[in-house]
Amino acid sequence: MAKFDQREGTRHSQLLLSRRALLRGAQAGAFSLAAARTLPRAHAQAMQDESADYKIRIAPASIEIAPGKVIRTTAYNGTVPGPVLRIKEGRPVRIDVTNDSGYPNLIHSHGLMIPSLQDGATEEGSPIIGVGESLTYSYVAKPSGTRWYHSHAMAMTDLARSTYSGEFGFLIVEPAAGDAGSYDREVLLAAHHWEGHWVSLQDIKKGPPPDNGLEVMYHAATLGDRMLGHGDPIKVRAGERVLFRVLNASGNMGISLALPGHRFKVLALDGNPVPTTATVDVLKLDVAERADVIVEMNNPGIWVFGSTDDEDRNMGMGVVVEYANQTGRPAWRASAASKWDYTVFGRSGAAAAAPDETVSLKFEKVPGGRGGYNRWTINGKSWPDTNPLFTVRQGRRYRLLLDNNSGDEHPVHLHRHSFEITKVGDKPTSAIIKDTISLPRFSTAEVDFVADDPGPTLFHCHHQDHMDEGFAGLILYE
Repeated sequence: MAKFDQREGTRHSQLLLSRRALLRGAQAGAFSLAAARTLPRAHAQAMQDESADYKIRIAPASIEIAPGKVIRTTAYNGTVPGPVLRIKEGRPVRIDVTNDSGYPNLIHSHGLMIPSLQDGATEEGSPIIGVGESLTYSYVAKPSGTRWYHSHAMAMTDLARSTYSGEFGFLIVEPAAGDAGSYDREVLLAAHHWEGHWVSLQDIKKGPPPDNGLEVMYHAATLGDRMLGHGDPIKVRAGERVLFRVLNASGNMGISLALPGHRFKVLALDGNPVPTTATVDVLKLDVAERADVIVEMNNPGIWVFGSTDDEDRNMGMGVVVEYANQTGRPAWRASAASKWDYTVFGRSGAAAAAPDETVSLKFEKVPGGRGGYNRWTINGKSWPDTNPLFTVRQGRRYRLLLDNNSGDEHPVHLHRHSFEITKVGDKPTSAIIKDTISLPRFSTAEVDFVADDPGPTLFHCHHQDHMDEGFAGLILYE
């Protein structure tokens, strides 16, 4: 690893400057205004008072994910996941953040329609929180649903930073009208992979071409706060309806989950209700995706709710579900292979509204070669040459033709907006509203969004290594 560390400082500095480059026109002015709002901690704390709805301290933490297995990471308020932020839709919220992480940082409120300055992405003009400094995020929360918050700092080759770390947590925007829902209890589960290391995959298994660059692999995983078998079980009673809010908070790994003897009734994807509440055996979530599912507890026993991938589950990706008055060892039973299909949750027989404009976006890899790092492009360009990616006019509807011309899966995320999935491959659909869509290798999809939240808007792959190596672009309003 020494040969990679030697160039890390230079690479990180160059790309940090690229990502923090002054944005064009009005955006540049917004960046200057935002940066002025970041204050040294001594001054900022004097301004902070008990009116804050939440206070978050980003700092190093030692997290025991199994007996004797301690992960040294960075976390929010010393816990992984961080504290659950519950906010009422349409009401102002104030979140005071102090950065003791040891590196420039910021927090992105993922899935919310909020101003660019409050969104937590430097590309949009949000201010970096310097080491030892504080900042207040203040906005009106919308829309309702399961959202989340996480670091949007650069990581580059440092697998202890940003989304590789423990810097994530649930952000639940509760409906303004209030809706208890038809379930008996709520369980929040966030998946994450730990102890990442860079490897040349072609050296350990067949598959990637010889010129493929380094990829990240992991030694441990959690679904919740501890590895499978080492945390408290989820205790249930026969006949209960349990709402699971499931989040994939990994840095760059998709997950596929099952609960043997039970099925998932999918109510919402990325926090947005689906038009068709289909029931599935396996729940597949790419990085940053969320699903709200109801599970009918109608099969008493002690079960493993975990990854369908044996290697992932053996690393700890799972949690035990224990019925009352049951004894014995947790049971796992492999699920039948099933292909995840967004369109089963869509509206059949109803086409999406016609777009005002269509934009084609092709994603490709520039292999880094053995010992190097892959680079990513959108229409042949990497960040910051994708600033702007394209421009929009407020109120118009845009159809994005997404073409993943690579052998990697990409969870593509649009900041500060939601989009409607209108086609997956050659299958049209409508009314599925998301903020992140998973594009399997060599696949296509089409999504529509309405330009209804003015300001610079980041579009990127949510794999940390892909984003850091160029897979990002900025959408600007005219």
